[in-house]
Amino acid sequence: MNTHAEDPEPAKKFARFRKPPNLTLPGCWGALVLSCLSFTPSLLPRGGFLQGLIWGIAAAIGYGLGVLAASVWRAFADREPRHPKRMAWRTFLISAAVLLVVFFGLGQYWQYLIRGMMGVQDYNIALVVLSPVVAVVVFGLLLLIGRGLRALYRRTADVLGRRIGQRAARATGWILVSGLAYLVITGLLLDGFVGIANQVFSLRDGATPEGVHQPASTLRSGGPGSLVAWDSLGRQGRGFVGTGPSEGDIARFTHRPAMEPIRSYAGLWSSGDTASRAELAVKDLDRAGGFQRANLLVVTTTGSGWVDPASVDTFEYLGGGDTATVAIQYSYLPSWISYLVDQSKARAAGRDLFDAVYDVWSKLPQATRPRLFVAGESLGSFGGETAFSGEYDLRNRTSGTLFAGPPNFNTLFREFSDNRAAGSPEIQPVYKDGRTVRFTNDPAAGAPPADQPWTGTRVLYLMHSSDPIVWWSPHLIFNEPDWIAETPGKDVLKGIVWIPFVTFWQVTADLPFSTGVPSGHGHKYKAEYVDGWNAVLQSPGISAQDLDVLRNVIAEGG
Repeated sequence: MNTHAEDPEPAKKFARFRKPPNLTLPGCWGALVLSCLSFTPSLLPRGGFLQGLIWGIAAAIGYGLGVLAASVWRAFADREPRHPKRMAWRTFLISAAVLLVVFFGLGQYWQYLIRGMMGVQDYNIALVVLSPVVAVVVFGLLLLIGRGLRALYRRTADVLGRRIGQRAARATGWILVSGLAYLVITGLLLDGFVGIANQVFSLRDGATPEGVHQPASTLRSGGPGSLVAWDSLGRQGRGFVGTGPSEGDIARFTHRPAMEPIRSYAGLWSSGDTASRAELAVKDLDRAGGFQRANLLVVTTTGSGWVDPASVDTFEYLGGGDTATVAIQYSYLPSWISYLVDQSKARAAGRDLFDAVYDVWSKLPQATRPRLFVAGESLGSFGGETAFSGEYDLRNRTSGTLFAGPPNFNTLFREFSDNRAAGSPEIQPVYKDGRTVRFTNDPAAGAPPADQPWTGTRVLYLMHSSDPIVWWSPHLIFNEPDWIAETPGKDVLKGIVWIPFVTFWQVTADLPFSTGVPSGHGHKYKAEYVDGWNAVLQSPGISAQDLDVLRNVIAEGG
């Protein structure tokens, strides 16, 4: 007798294993609609891989919405699901083939226009061709995750239904599965990712940037006589104190004798907590004579401790070198990770550093103490804002402020923008007639309103129309923002539209690549600091020709 006889069960099991997961027709229509819409333009040019990622996410969301819509419709119609006819599937497949080809072509055209506006030359046609593959993989993974959660819910509800009522079992099952998914994502996955990132970037923090050497000047932290050890400054701190314009560089720009700028910094290894780190940096600033300079700048760094050299270099050139700058590090992580986990550290760093400086500065004779300025880019602007309660506090306790690329969740930025004058656009709002706080996406053209006086302390926000850091918000999921509803900015495609769910993921995908565009676009601020700081500092004797020269110097990197 043949023991391998006709037992159909293994064959059936193998067939079921090889069979692809069933897809519902309503879900496929939803996936098709959002897939087509995923090709619409956002703020920055997208490569093929990124388009595939957005495409796959949009398709998965559309599939879920389609299934949900069909379920709601059946509930109102009080009927069970029906198998679609073959003609219905044929109609869908033909429509999908036509629409995807059309929108894929339109997407490439829109991306061509955006690249042209920004002067982006990179275009990898191989990745564009592979984008459908990326989309299918992403869609498949998200679909499997969704079905896994659904299966877990059904199993949980089934077990609970043996002990409690069916309605209570279903509700409790959803709560338990949703809570478990939340804990896994925010706990296990996010904490694990952050832990690994901390280890990786802490090792990188021990390195010194190429071409940077320990300063021989007593006017720099880590140099002779400094209270802060060179080895404790971290990678970004060593880059900050070990670079910058020299006394000779500044003298050649100003055509008169200049001073060597002072730079004070404390890294994560310099002291155990933010408050003591700020105190140490201020003591080293005082030791170097920072409070005897004409202009004193307090900078809140980005996540990794980075200080934008374009901003500080410009401040030092326009100040004739009679300047001092102080900053501290509060994290190893780059800003895009710090957005998720280090917002509280950025708040503490901005508040503690400014308070430590202000405590010493405010006790100096009013006639001899330096003008006090504040600056920060990106997450640094978020931290820098936290030292102040509002417009009057900025006006009364500083001589000027320059924030670049403020994240949309900045407290004061949102307060000023949300309470802007009627008729002023979100991309360039006017707050209280511009008496203290102003906004500009092109500082060379000025900061509106041009017909109103701007006296006393000047607070200026630099923000590009195409900067996703400025415009990203969870509200994009369900609400159309004013910056899309109103006339778009000069480097944003006029055809941009808001689409629920889709626009949120498009702008989210723009975030990691926000600096991968030429200066003057996205989150790339460089030569704009020249006109921005010139407006805030109001330095005498600076001509239009001087500003042209300095723009070239800063654009070339120093």
